[in-house]
Amino acid sequence: MSYTLDPDLVRAMAALTERAAQATPPARGDWRAVRTAASAGLAYMASITPASSGVKATSFSTATSDGRAEIELRWYTTDDAAPGPAVVYTHGGGMLGGSVDLYDEVVSWYVAQSGVPFLSVELRLAPEASSPTSLAEDVFSGLTWLADHATDLGADPSRIAVMGDSGGGGPTAGAAILARTRGVPVAKQILIYPMLDDRNTTPGHLPAELLTWNHDNNYTGWATLLGDTLGTDNVSPVASPARLTDFTGLPPTYIEVGDLDIFKEESIAYALGLAGAGVPIELHVHPGAPHGFERFVPDADVARRAMADRVRALTTI
Repeated sequence: MSYTLDPDLVRAMAALTERAAQATPPARGDWRAVRTAASAGLAYMASITPASSGVKATSFSTATSDGRAEIELRWYTTDDAAPGPAVVYTHGGGMLGGSVDLYDEVVSWYVAQSGVPFLSVELRLAPEASSPTSLAEDVFSGLTWLADHATDLGADPSRIAVMGDSGGGGPTAGAAILARTRGVPVAKQILIYPMLDDRNTTPGHLPAELLTWNHDNNYTGWATLLGDTLGTDNVSPVASPARLTDFTGLPPTYIEVGDLDIFKEESIAYALGLAGAGVPIELHVHPGAPHGFERFVPDADVARRAMADRVRALTTI
């Protein structure tokens, strides 16, 4: 059976293909070009959906765990938020692009729809990050900062979850691994089409014309982060969580991915690893959905279902 797009996505995908044809595709390994393209794509998707009202944002900062930098932590909440759960959010961008600003619309929407406040973390990106595990360490720094300030912010420190999408999904999973090792509680991890496996750099069975993030881009993101260790046995699961062999003690997990996404197989494999260790999981694989599907066609039925499931996952932290 051949792969086909969800019918609601066909027109938008054609528009994306036409838009992409007007630009030269980034060369494999050119991190500057991939960063520019990734950030431009995120800005385009943010422009499609109006900003949510009734959500206020306040910026804080914290020192990174290696002491080499200060990173922004942006706290999103509503005026009527009741004490309860909170989420540490990690933006996407292939681990070399994206920003808190480019995810302002995304995070505001989650907060407005769920009533759960979010702390959005401004990652140090590859290649500027000081080590392959820096991104996960930055998320962990946001997690510990929020736990330390939870009472002042009206959050329950025992109900803090971590969440990230795409290139933010790997650091989110890595931070959950660090939290397990360091004895920091995490109530849930929510991984949206997460980038988990540095070995996923060779085209497979998915049609190239249906991919919105391809294997050349994936190679560039991972190579920029990992350098000469890419694909070797020297990669830490904190940097590339698909390398993890012991899933015991990780938090309950929600994972979602489309079946036209190159992250499909690694997402399913990660869910199976968690399930095999007795970790409660919820896994969704959406037929006909490429990477980022819900952002470029937010009114599609598949997008509405996905977003409703994410809100439900947030409200049950």
